[in-house]
Amino acid sequence: MSKHFETQAIRKQTERTQYAEHSTPLYLTSSFVFEDAEDMRASFAEEKEKNLYSRFTNPNTTEFVNKMVAMEEAEAGYAFATGMAAVFSTFGALLEAGDHIVSCRSIFGSTHTLFTKYLPKWQIKTSYFKAIDSKKTIENQIQPNTKILYAETPTNPAVDILDLKLLGEIAKKHNLLLVIDNCFATPYLQNPIKFGADIVIHSATKLIDGQGRVLGGVVVGKKELLREIYLFSRNTGPTMSPFNAWIVSKSLETLAVRVEKHCKNAKKVAKFLEKHPKVSVVKYPFLKSHPQYKVAKKQMKLGGNIIAFEIKGGITAGKYFLNAIKLCSLSANLGDTRSIVTHPASTTHRKLSIEDRQEVGITDGLVRISVGLEHVKDIINDLNQALNE
Repeated sequence: MSKHFETQAIRKQTERTQYAEHSTPLYLTSSFVFEDAEDMRASFAEEKEKNLYSRFTNPNTTEFVNKMVAMEEAEAGYAFATGMAAVFSTFGALLEAGDHIVSCRSIFGSTHTLFTKYLPKWQIKTSYFKAIDSKKTIENQIQPNTKILYAETPTNPAVDILDLKLLGEIAKKHNLLLVIDNCFATPYLQNPIKFGADIVIHSATKLIDGQGRVLGGVVVGKKELLREIYLFSRNTGPTMSPFNAWIVSKSLETLAVRVEKHCKNAKKVAKFLEKHPKVSVVKYPFLKSHPQYKVAKKQMKLGGNIIAFEIKGGITAGKYFLNAIKLCSLSANLGDTRSIVTHPASTTHRKLSIEDRQEVGITDGLVRISVGLEHVKDIINDLNQALNE
């Protein structure tokens, strides 16, 4: 088969049944049958590769995983019910009591809660560095019991870029596992494994599905590590449903064309925002004004669909902006066909202190927009009227 991204996304399918279907069918079955006692014994002994129970594997989840493994140039993978199930299962499988994590401070809120509230129950602690910190500063956080170096890039919601090559070098030097959340970029724009990542995590709920329909997560990476994640997940039960796997596998067929359009729209929106008198700062990876522009150009194919921008007037201005929006959606999701705006300081991150918000780049007037696939002029017109309200 061709190794081209788009071809694999479309043509990597499960084997056709006797009905010779052109599109992969939906396998809604909880379990699978065996020919005889020996077939059943050999299957459970893993002497042959066979579906046993849909909590373990299913033709639909396998197809989705195989596509993601190929796209990320990984060795193996596993699919989960949600992105957070993927995150938790990765740490649950690979860490032991007393281990230590070094993580970028700018991470998804639920991941931060996992690090601060739940993993400490098993004496697993986390030290943080900022997205803009130097190699020396990051290395200073490493302890004798550190096992994982973790980051998201681009970050949420401030859209900072971490140098994957640098993180890969640090992980290799200190014999750490490098785990990267690649949700914002998707495998079409960025492949962390090429820069030294051992594990790559995605929330399939976002751009991979791309239409706000289903939840899902996936982890890909080194075979021996995925074996542990598979065994952990097989026994704890966070696997993706066949229906959701069928949806996101079909979604991957259009990922390249969707992401291309998302990025094209986002860059035009970012350029518009840069010139608006009520906007003081715009952060988009492929704008030359972005502090990590050169890093983004080095490791990303395009700039993605997420923009962070600062409205003059702080929290009050941010609230007025949300209330004035007409076309774009107000939602906690992102990566949808529909453009979505959020004002973190007054919504998703309002419980944090001002100091804690600023630590991760969330200023009072920061707005995050997930640029959708509407006509770009309509997106710009809606932002413009809301800013001028």
